[in-house]
Amino acid sequence: MQLTPEQLVSEFHDAVMELYFARKRIAALEAENAELRARLEAAEKTGA
Repeated sequence: MQLTPEQLVSEFHDAVMELYFARKRIAALEAENAELRARLEAAEKTGA
């Protein structure tokens, strides 16, 4: 399948946008994970 230059640019743009939003989601999940780990560690220290 041959793509025109415009289609290639569009496909590249779509891929870049997907990567951008995936990285934002990963950052949010990493922050949530860190918070949950801290809460778990605090709960374990208090014996809850």
